[in-house]
Amino acid sequence: MYTVYGIPNCNTVKKALDWLKEHQVAYEFHDYKKKGITAEKLQSWAAQAGWEALVNKKGTTWRQLDADAQASITGEKAAIALMQEKTSVIKRPLIEKNNKVVALGFDEDAYQKAFQ
Repeated sequence: MYTVYGIPNCNTVKKALDWLKEHQVAYEFHDYKKKGITAEKLQSWAAQAGWEALVNKKGTTWRQLDADAQASITGEKAAIALMQEKTSVIKRPLIEKNNKVVALGFDEDAYQKAFQ
């Protein structure tokens, strides 16, 4: 079973969930806003995908940070602290299976390959 991590009102998450439903991929949804995320989980993802890939620097949450706060995110430890405090800064959706990152964000071509 896949686990989709995200927030339900995110358009990218909605696209991904619609794609998964359309292709009959079974999943459970983990809502960051309701359930949060552990530092251990973020460390596992960072080891697999790199902390830089996890921080969505194109999103509103990142852009709302002041320049000093943005500049302070120079390593994994600071990035994980930020992602725990402001879960909306995590790139969405992140999909995993058996603790392995399968997809980050939504890309239909990548999904075709990952969920065959």
